[in-house]
Amino acid sequence: MSVPLAKPIVQGWCPGAHRPMMSGDGLVVRVRPRLARLEVSQVLGLCDLAQRFGNGTIDLTNRANLQLRGVKEADHQTLLTELAALNLLDADPGIEVRRNILVSPLYQAGDLTARLTQHLIDRLAELPTLPAKFGFAIDTGPERLLAKDSADIRLEARADRLILRADGADTGLHVTEGDAIDELIMLARWFADRYTPESRRMARVVALGDLPQKWQGAALSAIGSPLQPGPCDLGTLYGAAFGQLPAHQLRDLIKSGNAVALRVTPWRLILLEGGAAIPAPGFVTDGTDPLMTTDACPGAPLCPQAQVETRDIARALARRVSGSLHVSGCSKGCARMRAADFTLVGNDGRFDLVKHGCAGDEPCQRSLTLETLMTMDLT
Repeated sequence: MSVPLAKPIVQGWCPGAHRPMMSGDGLVVRVRPRLARLEVSQVLGLCDLAQRFGNGTIDLTNRANLQLRGVKEADHQTLLTELAALNLLDADPGIEVRRNILVSPLYQAGDLTARLTQHLIDRLAELPTLPAKFGFAIDTGPERLLAKDSADIRLEARADRLILRADGADTGLHVTEGDAIDELIMLARWFADRYTPESRRMARVVALGDLPQKWQGAALSAIGSPLQPGPCDLGTLYGAAFGQLPAHQLRDLIKSGNAVALRVTPWRLILLEGGAAIPAPGFVTDGTDPLMTTDACPGAPLCPQAQVETRDIARALARRVSGSLHVSGCSKGCARMRAADFTLVGNDGRFDLVKHGCAGDEPCQRSLTLETLMTMDLT
C-alpha cells in the first residue's frame, strides 16, 4: 500500500513570457491577452507559434491567460521576438508580471469594463511590489461573473453603483469611474504594507480582521449564472476540455466561423466574437458534457512533480462520475483550487480519493488503481 508522499514543491509564482517555468516537456510560456481579447491575426499567429515552438496546443488557464508548453530553452528568445511582433508581449518584464487582470468577457467595446481595464493597464507602474500571484478582477457587467475566480482586488457593479472590494470581504467601497483606480492602488498599497510570507493573498490578510472600515459597507449584487457553450450576444462560446486548445483545430474554427476576435475566460471557455455556431471538432459545444465539470492538470510526464498520468484517466471517468471530478497529478491541485465532489490525487503511480474536498485534503481511500476506479461507484 502506498503511503503519503512528501509535499510537492510550491513555486509561489506563475510563469510569464519573459520568465517562463521549466516543466517536464520544456518551458511553459504564458501570454496575457489585453482586455482578455485577441484579434484574429493574433490568434492565428499564436497557433503557428504553438506548432513551431511548442507541443501544438495552447493552454487556457484559470486566470484567463494562454500558455505555450514544450518550448525549448534555445527557442525562448526567438519566441519572445515573435510574440512582440504579434503585440502579445509587454516590452517591460516588470509591467508584464503585474498585468494579472481578469476581465468579465461579455463587455462591449468602450464600455465601463473596457475603460476601467485600460485605465488600470495604463497605471500598472504605480502599483507597489506585490506577491507574484496577486491579481485584479474587473467585473462590472450587468451580473457578477468573476466572484468565484482568483483575484485579490475586485471592481464590481451593483445597479448603477461601482464597488471596490478586497477579496475575502463581504462588502466594499462605493467609488466612481474617476477615482476607482486611485482607490484600487491605495488598497494595493495597504495590502503591500501588511502581507507576510504566510499570508500572500488578500483574503488571508482580510481574515486577520484589520481591513479598514473605509473599504467596507457597500452591499454586492447577486452572482450571475455561469456561462455555457453556445450562442451569445457577442458570438459563440466553445468549451475546451482541460483548458486545451489544439492549435490546428482552433485555426480551423476561427476561419470557418468567420470570427473577428477571440475572448478568453477563466472557465475553460473561449468566445469567438462575431463567430457563427458551427461544428467544432476538438471543442465542447454542449454545456451538459461532463468534461465541462472535470478538471485535470497536465500530469506525468509533462509535469515533473506529477505521480500519475491524468487526462486520459479523467476522460475515461468523466461520464461515470455524478458531479464534479478533479484528477490531480500531485497534492498541489493546480487544476482546481476549490473542492470537487470527487478528487483523485496521484501517489506513486496510484490514486488517493478525496470526496467533497481538495487535492491536499485527507483521502478517504488510498492506493487505488485505474482498474479499481473503473469498477467503483462514483455517484
